[in-house]
Amino acid sequence: MSGQAIRTLVPLVVATLCLHLILIQPNHPHAVGWDALFLFPLELPAIVLALIALPASRALTAMRAFITLALTVIVALKVADYVSFSTLSRGFNLVADLPLIEALIRLLTGAVGPVLAALAVLAALLAVCAVASLVWWATGVWSRVSLPQGLSLSAGIVAVAVTVFAVAEVGHVMKTWRLPFDPPGTAFTARVGVERGIMVRNTLAELRAFRVAVREDPFADQVGLLNAIDRDVLVIFVESYGRTSFDRPFYADLHRATLVRYEAQLAALGLSMQSGFLTSPTKGGQSWLSHATFANGLWVDNQIRHAAALSSGRETLFHHAARNGFHTATVMPQITLDWPEAERMGFDLILPAKDLGYQGLPFNWVTMPDQFTLAALDRLVRNVERPEPSFVQVALASSHAPWVPIPDIISWASIGDGTVFNDVATSGDPPEVVWRDRERVRLQYKLAVDYALQSVLEYAVLHAPDPPLIVVVGDHQAAEFIALDNRSDVPLHIIGPAHLVERLSKIAPYPGLLPDDAADVFPMQQVRDAILTAFTDVETSGVQQ
Repeated sequence: MSGQAIRTLVPLVVATLCLHLILIQPNHPHAVGWDALFLFPLELPAIVLALIALPASRALTAMRAFITLALTVIVALKVADYVSFSTLSRGFNLVADLPLIEALIRLLTGAVGPVLAALAVLAALLAVCAVASLVWWATGVWSRVSLPQGLSLSAGIVAVAVTVFAVAEVGHVMKTWRLPFDPPGTAFTARVGVERGIMVRNTLAELRAFRVAVREDPFADQVGLLNAIDRDVLVIFVESYGRTSFDRPFYADLHRATLVRYEAQLAALGLSMQSGFLTSPTKGGQSWLSHATFANGLWVDNQIRHAAALSSGRETLFHHAARNGFHTATVMPQITLDWPEAERMGFDLILPAKDLGYQGLPFNWVTMPDQFTLAALDRLVRNVERPEPSFVQVALASSHAPWVPIPDIISWASIGDGTVFNDVATSGDPPEVVWRDRERVRLQYKLAVDYALQSVLEYAVLHAPDPPLIVVVGDHQAAEFIALDNRSDVPLHIIGPAHLVERLSKIAPYPGLLPDDAADVFPMQQVRDAILTAFTDVETSGVQQ
């Protein structure tokens, strides 16, 4: 082979290899492996033959621009899918998930610091530019291949035929357009594009149906609800507390033992307990979707639904509580930015991180330990003289990633302004060291959840002489690679006086803190209505039935 032939052939081989690698790029962690290299993307011959068939012209330039844009966008979508499957156990939704990019950057900043986070964002942008440049170069290499007119026409016909096969392959998978036979090969990249188109269409249709459901509230404007409750009610969300704490031995051995120990202690103090499992609308993150689902009585599983619920004027559990004799509040230690949405959630008092009085050092991404948050709840809400009882939402944070460092339970009297936690806040390895070892991350997660559970249960012990009604809810399961479980089930514990706890047996049917392994899972979106119904004595309330 002559030197000229080699110089011509090598760029073609490299360009083909680049297009091949881009087209077979996996979008799911389970698809990563050497086997993926042997996939044959039907889009590849369609692209190459189309470039060869067209003579040099504006049409050829436009085709190269289209291919470059389309492949760059799909590469970005595949990366987004990969991250979303790794953290949230689902694909990336173009309509609903765009706001998560900002949340991911903030999480990354908290985990590895602003400098490394900024470098990671810059690297991502440069990678997108590099992919676009690579596709433009590769299509340019093939566009310079010239064929005799007859062969160019044949190449065009073959390109159309291959495109038909690719479309048929997509249709076979999507169960839409189909040929009477199964086409060979794969059309993975085209399928991703079609899937995203269908996802956008379905998401918009679901949103229209959701807006109708928002307006259908059987409890709207009702007076006399919750009249059976004679004390404070605390809805406490435990971050990343999921089913894995009960079913996976690595976690269950510790978490079950903690629950058993406190169950005996609380029972000895005269408290009643019942437990169950709920279906959370999210996994791996987006705690606010669980908060909204619980409070609104609607399935809020993406940011679009969350915005629709907020803007609708639908009454949350806390709106109902405020109108029916309770002082409502929310204690949110992880809210560090402006939070205007809270004003539409039914809270009389909104306490983000800056208002909780914590003067200690942060625990990386976590602003303050759970025990301090619960002490602030007493200091700022429950110990303030008011004629009415309080109905409070608390979102704990210590079991939020990156799960380092983890404090110990200390005496409530020693908490003060939180500076007592400074030594532990600066102890141990930083997240960027811990997160190099997946097993170590799992251990830290295990210990963090256990600390969160101990904080809540120690709080229940502290207030046993005059107990509030405490509703403890896991917001979501941790990411699958951490939790070793891909279910969306979360635990529910009801703790308090027997005459109130027993009213919630529908949603928490099992006595104690350990629900049965085979327990039915109650939908989280039905909890609001179940609470309103369970604690309303219709005969004395005047509620319209």
